[in-house]
Amino acid sequence: MKNLKSLKALVKNFNRAKVLVIGDLILDEYISGGAERISPEAPVPVIWADKRHYVPGGAANVVNNILAMDAKASAVGVVGDDLNAKILVGQLKKRGADISGVFVQPRRHTTLKTRILAGHQQVVRVDWEHRDPLSKEVNEKILKFIEKKLPGYDGLVIEDYGKGVVNSGLLERLVELAKKYKKILTVDPKEENFFCYRGVTAITPNRKELENAVRNLKIKDMTNSFRVNSERLFTDKEINTAAFEVMGYLGLESVLVTLGEQGMRLFEKGKNFTHIPTVAQEVFDVSGAGDTVIACFTLALCLGASKLQAAHIANFAAGIVVSKLGTAVTTRPELLSRIK
Repeated sequence: MKNLKSLKALVKNFNRAKVLVIGDLILDEYISGGAERISPEAPVPVIWADKRHYVPGGAANVVNNILAMDAKASAVGVVGDDLNAKILVGQLKKRGADISGVFVQPRRHTTLKTRILAGHQQVVRVDWEHRDPLSKEVNEKILKFIEKKLPGYDGLVIEDYGKGVVNSGLLERLVELAKKYKKILTVDPKEENFFCYRGVTAITPNRKELENAVRNLKIKDMTNSFRVNSERLFTDKEINTAAFEVMGYLGLESVLVTLGEQGMRLFEKGKNFTHIPTVAQEVFDVSGAGDTVIACFTLALCLGASKLQAAHIANFAAGIVVSKLGTAVTTRPELLSRIK
């Protein structure tokens, strides 16, 4: 009971936290309707669309999750000079986000993920995006913005969806700034960029991302323990070894691995791992669950929580959002009610 009370006390204070979120800003579009027949043109269902709605995705969803916890959040990233940018920025402003760090890069698509649903069943997803690295000019604008803002914030989240915003030069400078101002720095990683996360506070990969990172890193000391070129799934023991090796190799304080229906596993420097079973009552849709995890994990760390306390809070929050349809968030009252 004492431990649950401490978790609730942390969540009750979430409104005191301020977090900068940098990464790939995405607009999630949902088009839904009924499907009563098959198209005569191809063996696919015809969707009688009757509803369309938009929600922030990617790094914008991390911002949305932080705001839903009544904390303050600033979105940092790029959008194109297009209608989707206006919709996405409008969605963030409506929720109370600081959008002064959102920069426009002409001739670049605002990343859009369109999901078409028949009832509750997703039929197809269509992505519009550019993955090209940012221009040097935009990169510098982002760094100057963060250097100016970071002293007034408690932490920094890097949400890496591999769309070009997060790059090695940017990451190196962000790690330096976080250390300079003694701020929490967490990363929701992309396996291709694992080399670049050296020195951050924590990373929150899912099982697949950790496995692929080990294959891509090909760390000398790990090649004897893992068949890095194999596509087979790692055993639980290999997941544990991989997480500890990656943590040591990158000089991290901790690694929080999300394991879907198996819950989470927290690895901390100088400690044994802790397995946290899932608290999800029903898994309906895992879209954006990783965004919720890093948002709540980081908020708790910003308020002085231990890594284990922060992981437990993130686990409760993830259990709520996976029971909702689409890219969703949980609110602070919902989270407080679930922690029991």
